[in-house]
Amino acid sequence: MNTAFHMAGTRIEPGTQVTLNLPIPKLYTHTPMEMPVHIIHGKKEGPRLLICAAIHGDEINGVEIIRRLMLQANLKRIRGTLIAIPVVNIYGVIHHSRYLPDRRDLNRSFPGSEKGSLASRLANLLMSEVIANVTHAIDLHTGALHRSNVPQIRADIDDKQTRDLASAFGVPVIINAKMRNGSLRAAACDCGVPILVYEAGEALRFDEVCIRAGVRGINNLLVALGMIPARKHAKAPGKPFVAQSSTWTRAPISGVLLNNTKLGTTVNKGDVMGTVADPFSKTEVEILATTSGVVIGRTHLPLVNEGDAVFHIARFTDLSGVTDEVNEFQDKQLREIDDDETLTLV
Repeated sequence: MNTAFHMAGTRIEPGTQVTLNLPIPKLYTHTPMEMPVHIIHGKKEGPRLLICAAIHGDEINGVEIIRRLMLQANLKRIRGTLIAIPVVNIYGVIHHSRYLPDRRDLNRSFPGSEKGSLASRLANLLMSEVIANVTHAIDLHTGALHRSNVPQIRADIDDKQTRDLASAFGVPVIINAKMRNGSLRAAACDCGVPILVYEAGEALRFDEVCIRAGVRGINNLLVALGMIPARKHAKAPGKPFVAQSSTWTRAPISGVLLNNTKLGTTVNKGDVMGTVADPFSKTEVEILATTSGVVIGRTHLPLVNEGDAVFHIARFTDLSGVTDEVNEFQDKQLREIDDDETLTLV
């Protein structure tokens, strides 16, 4: 049988579902602020999984992923504990901003301090109250403003446990990403908590393909961890393609971007990926791929400055089959959307 645990001074008993509101600093208008945390604490012992979203306040796909996940009836019989935080950076979500009111990036502020900046205090709260109570975690993100990512997992796959979780998630692309100082991923790993980062879609936009892939991926993780049973006749996730590194191809001049390379496209070093045109002259400069790989991210903004990141290319040891798998993965989600008569896209 499972055992009780404490969070924010509250005792969480086995077999209960609760929502805690963690107090966070007030607005300068003296308006109280809280961070809602959903907890499903199963009767039977098992892993304690954290799922969190909107550490960057403009990255909202994860908010909808968690909302849909929490509606699932099978979570009532969960083994272990699910802790879900739909919105970590409440301040950023309110202002449609990646950052906190002091312009700090919360995902560069971990592990934080209870006497530091606003970002540092929020990071410390998440570490002391939440990370201290979990055994595994997944952090939901999107591309930055005006940038989209194909559904991908970023993780330290040199660690076997993390590699197994990344493979179980079930997206076609995994990036063996180095730790970033100050990130939740780095701080969690320092505490012995294996953590995945799911990157998919664009900031301030709901992307139905990325949302569905995220919900399915989390369910795959719950099955892999033994927290819920596998569905009958469910197919095991295919073997993902692992990229050991990635790089951005940047705009050679400032001007208007004429883009002819889609997400998921395979490119070879030197391939023409697009053109930047000077709107006040006849000057046009081609954007050439700086490496061979698969496009896993790209900008949607047609106006660029010299040096702006335009195409994100993941490098694979063997490129054969990567693009086909990425395209098939996305086509499958689109077919499901077409068949879903209840879906209303905004």
